[in-house]
Amino acid sequence: MTPSSNPVPPEVIHRVQELREQLHYHNYRYYILDAPTVSDAEFDRLLRELERLEEQYPELVTPDSPTQRVGAPPLDKFATVPHRQQMLSLEDAFSETEALEFDARLKRFLRAEGDFDYVVEPKMDGCAVELVYERGRFTVGSTRGDGIRGENVTQNLKTMHTIPLQILEREEPAPELLEVRGEVYMDLDEFKKLNDERLAQDEPAFANPRNAAAGSLRQLDPKITGARPLKIYCYGVGEVQGRKFSSHWQTLQALRAWGFRVNPLIAQARGIDAAIAYHHRIEHQRRGLPYEIDGVVIKVDSLALQERLGTKARSPRWALAYKFAPTQETTRVMDIVVNVGRTGAITPMAVMEPVEVGGVTVSRATLHNEDEVARKDVRVGDTVLVQRAGDVIPEVVQVILEKRPPDARPFEMPKICPVCNTELVRPPGEKVTRCPNPDCLGAQVRSIFHFAGKAAMDIDGLGEKIILQLVENGLIRDVGDLYRLTEDDLTPLERFAEKSAQNIVAAIQNSKTPPFWRLLNALGIRFVGEATAQLLAQHFHNLEALMQASKEDLLHVEGVGEQVAASIQEFFDSPRNQELVKKLRDAGVKEQPPAARAAGPLAGKTFVFTGGLDRFSREEAKALVTARGGKVSSSVSAKTDYVVAGADPGSKYAKARELGVTILSEAEFEEMVR
Repeated sequence: MTPSSNPVPPEVIHRVQELREQLHYHNYRYYILDAPTVSDAEFDRLLRELERLEEQYPELVTPDSPTQRVGAPPLDKFATVPHRQQMLSLEDAFSETEALEFDARLKRFLRAEGDFDYVVEPKMDGCAVELVYERGRFTVGSTRGDGIRGENVTQNLKTMHTIPLQILEREEPAPELLEVRGEVYMDLDEFKKLNDERLAQDEPAFANPRNAAAGSLRQLDPKITGARPLKIYCYGVGEVQGRKFSSHWQTLQALRAWGFRVNPLIAQARGIDAAIAYHHRIEHQRRGLPYEIDGVVIKVDSLALQERLGTKARSPRWALAYKFAPTQETTRVMDIVVNVGRTGAITPMAVMEPVEVGGVTVSRATLHNEDEVARKDVRVGDTVLVQRAGDVIPEVVQVILEKRPPDARPFEMPKICPVCNTELVRPPGEKVTRCPNPDCLGAQVRSIFHFAGKAAMDIDGLGEKIILQLVENGLIRDVGDLYRLTEDDLTPLERFAEKSAQNIVAAIQNSKTPPFWRLLNALGIRFVGEATAQLLAQHFHNLEALMQASKEDLLHVEGVGEQVAASIQEFFDSPRNQELVKKLRDAGVKEQPPAARAAGPLAGKTFVFTGGLDRFSREEAKALVTARGGKVSSSVSAKTDYVVAGADPGSKYAKARELGVTILSEAEFEEMVR
């Protein structure tokens, strides 16, 4: 490189050294200890800052700079394996503008016009490996390591059923030598199950599925790896002897034919606009995928063009990792406060320095309950890893203990409700602390907000701030009072004009004839959510019939157990709630009877559940089936359509296999009922 013409300022030299030290340390935490202390997004920012400084002052570039290599050295506990062809990292892009510049840069380099043929594929968030096949047999497997040498994890990789020990040669013979590159990963439901097991055994949870995959792959005992639910998607090759390819797409088709797993979402794209459109499409599908991805990889399809384009210091010129907005970030806890829910539940919330997560600025994250705060040991002043669970609800994943300040303050659950000053209670056997005051302003507002929600009465425009105004001004005390509101009540309030008052009143009046299940859900009966409400509506048809039902009547409903039945009876036995129902009736609220069950999407289908379920309780799962017109049976027969298998399935699973009954994982069942 040509040195810069100006002398390097001392502060730049200091910053470059500081960045290198930080990046070396974070590489060590990530690759060696499987315990990162920063998010991927924060690491990327540090690396890009160093790249910019070294580009501006080339004389500062040294062979040991993090910009000149791919990752950390391999672990001492494994033998090392050299890669015949270097396993490079990928250049990152975080915006459409950067993706367009990548395409323009290729055209300038090749002095080409027109559109390139690209191959576009989801960027799996796992652990990169290389699989070496000699004369069709799997001989050596290694991690990427520093890109030149990797860790020999052959015996661990052999425990993975998704990796063929012998290449299939049904369509064409295997090459003399084939180096396959792929990403080892763990499905989200399996990751959750693994963490639950570790916590039950007082072992630390993995921060994310990527760390779980990497940690599982680098176990000294292959039996431990074999017990972990690892999978692989193969995305390319290194050196190949005895077979020539002309394109990346052709290579992937050959891998499929030889028995390797290739992601079915991989596609061809003519031109960068089509590649960008694919990125947007996959980002939209992301939440429904059973595994984590953090972006899309765009590759020039022609291998001849790849050869001409060559590589840079640490990445090929012909490929780009077009990242999604990060779903995990690190930030600092400024305070821990509590919120009062609609049932009086007291929920601790972390108030944090604002940080962008998944394209949304987050300043608060749930800590769930008192026990969860204690388990994660979250303190005021801590640096934490935060994520948007399901890309929606922010939550604290873990504390970065290395960054804990000496004055970090532990959380203590308050004894008095912060809203109404009532003494809080925690019933024996429950994890949730509650405010028992039915007139608590906090619970009232949340209860009315739930009543007006999309999955309940669907009252458009009635948000939490407006509800708080109405309660504080004495206009409403419960949901029954909503239907007495007039435009004259609303127009004197702040931020209300005549038109907005008209709209709110009209929306409330238009909600008077909801489907029965929506009204049931809106009432906020404990343990009665959307699925159970639909189930009860199919059985009882109207509110009066449900109110008069005995416990035995309720238990006859498939999917309703002791806990749900007791909660329903307790709700309607309350004089306060009886008065509320009368208030709604007097206001003209009248539910619509449910449609015939035969119209349900699962009509005529019989389900059997076996094993432990993570995402639903057994009662919830049964309710989901029954509410959609299906039936639930306790035994497997030739008439069974589906068996849903959870953790440790028993004899029903074996019977289903024997009879050829379709077996669903919990994730597949969830997708079906959606």
